[in-house]
Amino acid sequence: MNIFIMGAPGSGKGTFSTKIKEEFNLNHISTGDIFRANIAGGTELGLQAKAYSEKGLLVPDEITNKMVKDYLNTLEDKKNGYLLDGYPRTLAQAKAFEEMTNGTDLAVEKIVYMDVPFDELTRRITGRRTCKNCGEIYNIYSKPTKVEGVCDVCGGELTQRKDDNEESLKVRLDEYAKNTEPVIAYYEEKNMVSRIDASKSMVEIWPELKEALKNK
Repeated sequence: MNIFIMGAPGSGKGTFSTKIKEEFNLNHISTGDIFRANIAGGTELGLQAKAYSEKGLLVPDEITNKMVKDYLNTLEDKKNGYLLDGYPRTLAQAKAFEEMTNGTDLAVEKIVYMDVPFDELTRRITGRRTCKNCGEIYNIYSKPTKVEGVCDVCGGELTQRKDDNEESLKVRLDEYAKNTEPVIAYYEEKNMVSRIDASKSMVEIWPELKEALKNK
């Protein structure tokens, strides 16, 4: 089973990617992993991507697409399938990947879309706090600490990421809506999307998500 998991920042992709990987024994890959592997390995694609990134430019789709396909081809246990997080980010990437993999064992079979209203995403992300010492994550709205600003686990100081504010988040969500929502619409026309209401609790989401994947 080959899956793309998609959703806006704060939709729970990372949390549920881990659970899906364990439940279905899939290779879990993020585009971050792919970029780091190519750059660390000094591949031609990695060097090209690094040159763009160092200039503050977006890596062109053709480089990203080739990098993703090459990385998937290196998997030793392709028969188990993959769960790819963070790709495709644009309609051009989706169509190019489809052309490259059509008729192969790398073709995507299912899209999981973690659907969360933007007001809930704002609440989740702007309320997020992380312990500087142990890395434990809290939320001032849904998972507050017993003492404000102090980690329940180790007593460390809590911090907020610089981009976890409403102004930065609006830019990220606007960019997501512009580039990635058309990808969801594209796959929905092909009846490949399982749209999950990810505004619910984890206890409610997981059974629905498992059932959607079992009925691919």
